[in-house]
Amino acid sequence: MTSVGEPGRVHPMEWLDKGLIGRIRSINVSRGGVPKKPVTDSLVTRSSVVGDAQDDTKHHGGPDRAVSLYSFELIRSLQKEGHPIDIGTAGENVTVEGVNWELVVPGARIRCGDEVELEVSSFTNPCKTIKGSFIDGRFRRISQLIHPGWSRVYARVLSEGRISVGDRIQLIPPGR
Repeated sequence: MTSVGEPGRVHPMEWLDKGLIGRIRSINVSRGGVPKKPVTDSLVTRSSVVGDAQDDTKHHGGPDRAVSLYSFELIRSLQKEGHPIDIGTAGENVTVEGVNWELVVPGARIRCGDEVELEVSSFTNPCKTIKGSFIDGRFRRISQLIHPGWSRVYARVLSEGRISVGDRIQLIPPGR
């Protein structure tokens, strides 16, 4: 950590105010497809969240798409719009809470608990398999191209380990 007054750095006590500290709200897995169901903890490897599988491995999974993350606050906002989305129904493996989602962009790193470190590799492209989470099947509501800032993200695993619901999340924006 850095000291107070160091140019270009945020003091650790300010991280909460900046949306850089949050927690894991839910860990979600399935044998393929959606919805992904909650589990209390899981091992995260370079290739996946253990216990999770994808029906379409051409567009999902692999080292650069090992973990999918989404914001609990955005899920709640979408519910207020009337969408029947819920945790895991959009296919995310990790639902995070308390993090400024505008800062969760490719190149950002996310420390999860004591062991796991992820790097956001890309925004996800929503597909028709999640249409049941949206009014009239309008799954493009979370497309980064159409609605910037509302997309889920994919991450590669920099450090493997175990994560649990309630674990602390620390967001490190690109360039920090």
